[in-house]
Amino acid sequence: MTDTILFDLDGTLLHFSQEAFIGAYFAELEKVFKRLGFDAKTSVGAVWAGTKAMMQNDGRAANTQRFWRTFADRMDIADEKLGIVEAACDSFYMNEFNSVKSVMIPNDVSKRLVRNLKAKGYGTVLATNPLFPACAVETRLQWIGLEPDDFLLVTHYSNSSYCKPNPEYFREILTKIRKTPENCIMAGNSPAEDMSAGALGIETFLVTDCLENESGTDITAFRRGSLAELETYLMSLPDIIK
Repeated sequence: MTDTILFDLDGTLLHFSQEAFIGAYFAELEKVFKRLGFDAKTSVGAVWAGTKAMMQNDGRAANTQRFWRTFADRMDIADEKLGIVEAACDSFYMNEFNSVKSVMIPNDVSKRLVRNLKAKGYGTVLATNPLFPACAVETRLQWIGLEPDDFLLVTHYSNSSYCKPNPEYFREILTKIRKTPENCIMAGNSPAEDMSAGALGIETFLVTDCLENESGTDITAFRRGSLAELETYLMSLPDIIK
């Protein structure tokens, strides 16, 4: 029986153009590296290398370890300096990062949907690709009026050892929340990343408002629609009596 809904964040609950988000995000993040005395271009290259290391993670270490070790190697910095960089980045995500909210496309569905699902007795998981620290995820949730406590689990780079599209990312979630694939629906805007949950037998819904499909994947086989249509579908599910 379905009793848990997994949501992607960027492009699903939080609407924006991925290109616009990345441009605004790195424009602000570069300022942090410059203040620390680093070359901005080199630092951004190290961030991308760290991101790639997380995307390729095989589960033998947390994503945060993969990211910062790769970043440190690329920048040739010692652990003491690395701690200063990490603290500066966390401060950035809780403060200046909020300026990136300007690229957001407002929607009135996300907060209502998550809260109404809870009222219906459903659990929810924020299954956002765990490439950011928890504070960065929390900041983005605040942009749509939600908070980590609205979810059974929020994935981030410290509590995850895989990334989408690796199905093991979803298996890790199922283990943590003690659910089976049959209990869950995964909603997201990327056929490559989010719909990979289907490999485990999890029902999927492709949200098309801010569709990310650079590879041109045929999406006709997926249940799909706008976030508003997802809301209609999920609200039609039976209430869970506890």
